[in-house]
Amino acid sequence: MIQNPSDYDAVVVGAGPNGLAAAITLSRTFKSVLLLEGRERIGGGVRSAELTLPHFIHDVCSAVQPLAIASPFFRQLELHRYGLCWIQPEIPLAHPFEDGTAIVLHRSLEVTGDVLGSDGQAYKDLLTPFV
Repeated sequence: MIQNPSDYDAVVVGAGPNGLAAAITLSRTFKSVLLLEGRERIGGGVRSAELTLPHFIHDVCSAVQPLAIASPFFRQLELHRYGLCWIQPEIPLAHPFEDGTAIVLHRSLEVTGDVLGSDGQAYKDLLTPFV
């Protein structure tokens, strides 16, 4: 049961990646940090779950994981000590369409740009600074 919020040095609302990062950072300075999450599970946009087949784990609205491997914040947490192992699939994302086709993003900007046709150069220009 949550005590009076004024009993804490800091209160963070939301246990997604930003809320977790804020709570970790604040806990280095303050003795008592309360992290609140309204959903059943923490993680926000970096949650994963068995959605289709047993032992087949899906990202649930994952938005931060592709950039997390390059994040100085995540790197300084030494998450490998807790079992984190980054997996880099050749095709990290696919988006299916209702007509049965799909677009896939490859690890290579060149390959993905070629797949995107007339939008390929804009994709490359947008993402080149991040890779």
